[in-house]
Amino acid sequence: MALVAEFLGQLTLTYGGESEPKFPTVVAVRDFDPAKDAARIETAIKTKGVDEQTIIDILTRRSYEQRREIAFEYERLAKKDMITALKGALSGSLETVTLGLMKSTAQYDAAELKASMKGLGTDEESLIEIVCSRSSEELLEIKKVYKEMFKKELEKDVAGDTSGNFAKLLLSLVQTKRDEPSNVVDYEKIDEDARALYEAGVKRKGTDVATWISIMSQRSVPHLQKVFDRYKSYSPYDMKESIRKEVKGDLEKSFLTLVECFENKQLYFANRLSDAMKSKGAKEKVVTRIIVSRCEVDLMKIRSEFKRQHGRSLYHTITEHTKGDYQKALLSLCAGDD
Repeated sequence: MALVAEFLGQLTLTYGGESEPKFPTVVAVRDFDPAKDAARIETAIKTKGVDEQTIIDILTRRSYEQRREIAFEYERLAKKDMITALKGALSGSLETVTLGLMKSTAQYDAAELKASMKGLGTDEESLIEIVCSRSSEELLEIKKVYKEMFKKELEKDVAGDTSGNFAKLLLSLVQTKRDEPSNVVDYEKIDEDARALYEAGVKRKGTDVATWISIMSQRSVPHLQKVFDRYKSYSPYDMKESIRKEVKGDLEKSFLTLVECFENKQLYFANRLSDAMKSKGAKEKVVTRIIVSRCEVDLMKIRSEFKRQHGRSLYHTITEHTKGDYQKALLSLCAGDD
């Protein structure tokens, strides 16, 4: 376990001075043989009734880069596209998970955003979850990939699909104007922002939402953590209670998601997973999206937050609320019990 921790500790990706540590459950496999994997997948697809287990074993235990290499080898070997072949061979929730794994994390997030805005009505919950929980560097990559995939600007689609202050908040986040974390703690600015948040909300009649939006979409995360702490010395309510008192609906959900992610992003995802598996079945869409989108990012840490917060393991909870091949795939991505 110490070795695993040491290994995960080394998986820090650095973006322009800002580094987000990675805590994946799915990592590149050693002694990787893409041609052999491709041949095994082709056999599994051709088997009468399809050998789902082999497909799950291979694709959930390889990194995205490795899955791409397998797809390349598959096309050479089978003379057809692997994604199309998987679509034909699989169905239902297992198909959704598998096709999700064939996209990079940013492509997957972009596709989920597109789906949340497609057709009649907007799936605000998905839109809020993705836009409000992703870091600036993740959002920059998502925007780039979104344009490549859909030939449209993410900002334009968000603007066309939302309205009012909810739209303003999402757009300020998508514009990725957040400050880089600084090594210098600016106590004056912390105090100023804390007071501004208080005076824009709890202190006055009505809410000056624009001030809330600019502070929460532009300040660095470490700065905001200190601002929310300082906020308590001005306001009788903490930031989350203030949000609940001041705003409603999608705007309330968005601000709450932001604050929860600033405070502990992995706990936010753990709670989302727990809520999605409260009733008899599971809100599969939410469970699939979090597991697939975070398995190469921070699912290991989400797992430990889940256990700490809910007193039982994520693995055990998935076992109770899902079934069949879908369950097998999720458990494999979860990569162990706690």
